[in-house]
Amino acid sequence: MSEKTWRLSPDRCFAAEPTQRAVARDLYAAVKDLPLIAPHGHVPPALLADPDARLGTPAELFIIPDHYILRMLYSQGVALEELGVPRRDGAAVETDHRRIWQRFAEHFHLFRATPTGLWLADELATLFGVEERLTGASAQRIYDHLEAQLARPEFTPRALLNRFGIEVLCTTDAATDPLDHHRKLHAEGLTHIRPTFRPDAVVNLDNPTWRTQIDALSAVSGVDVVDYASYVRALEQRRAAFKQLGALATDHAALTPYTARLSTHEADAIFQRALHGQADAADAVAFTGHMLMEMARMSIEDGLVMQLHVGSLRNHHDVLFTHFGPDMGADIPIATEWTRNLRPLLNAYGADPRFRLILFTLDESTYGRELAPLAGHYPAVRLGPPWWFFDSVNGMRRFFDRVIETAGLYNTAGFNDDTRAFASIPSRHDVWRRVSCDWLAGLVVQGMLAEDEAAEMAYECAYGLAKRAYCA
Repeated sequence: MSEKTWRLSPDRCFAAEPTQRAVARDLYAAVKDLPLIAPHGHVPPALLADPDARLGTPAELFIIPDHYILRMLYSQGVALEELGVPRRDGAAVETDHRRIWQRFAEHFHLFRATPTGLWLADELATLFGVEERLTGASAQRIYDHLEAQLARPEFTPRALLNRFGIEVLCTTDAATDPLDHHRKLHAEGLTHIRPTFRPDAVVNLDNPTWRTQIDALSAVSGVDVVDYASYVRALEQRRAAFKQLGALATDHAALTPYTARLSTHEADAIFQRALHGQADAADAVAFTGHMLMEMARMSIEDGLVMQLHVGSLRNHHDVLFTHFGPDMGADIPIATEWTRNLRPLLNAYGADPRFRLILFTLDESTYGRELAPLAGHYPAVRLGPPWWFFDSVNGMRRFFDRVIETAGLYNTAGFNDDTRAFASIPSRHDVWRRVSCDWLAGLVVQGMLAEDEAAEMAYECAYGLAKRAYCA
């Protein structure tokens, strides 16, 4: 093998202990090629709606839109302008994509032993056939290779969608989205690409564009939103429109899982203050907590699975947000309390067989203390997989170790990739499948599972849990 040849270890993510590794290999071999259920992510539907769409240059595909990459490079002193990230004020940024790629390649070693490094290595080597490690010296040769691959018809988004074996792919779409791209996809028979209802911009009163978003909600729903009652009707209309195009779920991001029901009079009073620009921080907290209750009520009526992502303090770096906007890698986890905050919602709906609530956290300390006991009791609750910072080899292991003994595997929701990077979808699922098989293999070696039980559980982790949680 030449010095330049780059081959990924077939045993990556598996234990070094030989007996466990052998069992993990067998479990993984049985599930690695199962179809992908991708029930939550941020791939733009426009990318798939246009049959002539391309993935862009290597810099556009791998670097400029990926906040995982931006945050690491920024932490090491690389300016976002040097990476071609557009500034809000229109100031100059690097436009030579080869130079952007060169800077990335010179810093590629920063991603060693990180999940981003695992995903990127798999994408480059397995998907694009790169045969040498990415370094400053190899950067331009690899850029040429990627550019040639991306020009081939086999690397259009539509072609890769088939190559990846995706059975279901759900995007995440604002409540005000007219869903034109999804209509086009469905008209062409691509009904396995489905929207997800994301109402945060019209629910969170502290969103600086909230008033504008309410006007957009009125326009797209055909309901003149002038008070709380018309606001609720407009949201219900939009949910129905999403479901008509195959939506399986809603998605809600909140700083905390606080829930509490307001009276109709209280909700309308807050809504009127917000319409007139007079709502304060307490109003915003109360209204979001109430609307989470309302979204649960609507899910019981229309059958959409409710996803709740909690615990990210968004845009922590004010200067970066001012210059570049959101999703630049400056979102930071906070401590979260679930048990008391979620109690009103779960007391109201947690035992209703028509309701499914999938919980995601950025506070790992709550896995065993709160989330696993909640999921182990309330029939409606399922635990989403390790999210964001913890979508990693060790993050997954910690999740399994802290959750399964109390909640059981079957009160979890399998895996979703939660990615904006379309080309990374199979790599992310592959890491989950490898880690889950290795974790199960450890239980087999310890005598806690029979091999046939572990095989059934590996199938559930890879495919069955996610399909039942979202598609049942």
